[in-house]
Amino acid sequence: MAIRVLVVDDAAFMRMMVKDILSKNGYEIVGEAENGLKAVELYKKLTEENKRPDLTTMDITMPEMDGISAVKAIRKMDPKAKVVMCSAMGQQSMVIEAIQAGARDFIVKPFQADRVLEAVRKAVG
Repeated sequence: MAIRVLVVDDAAFMRMMVKDILSKNGYEIVGEAENGLKAVELYKKLTEENKRPDLTTMDITMPEMDGISAVKAIRKMDPKAKVVMCSAMGQQSMVIEAIQAGARDFIVKPFQADRVLEAVRKAVG
């Protein structure tokens, strides 16, 4: 069974890149959201429909609700949720904050396909 992934980024182009890398490597994209608020709502909806994502890729800087707040909300709802953070800002404080919020790994933009796949494989075990 394919590993289900929810892709969250405010940039449509970045969502498309992540979806492309993952779907070409056998992952199933179960949804996408353009901000943290929509991500939390969609995660809840997918879980209720028995399509809970095995992994969520989450941008940090987004309108409505940032990625770190969204990770906290998703992990409060589902403590087993696995999230990999994505951001153009590789600042140490952001990485630390994301990991403390429950993220499994951190990918820096622009994405390298190998690094995305490595982070995803590591996160889903």
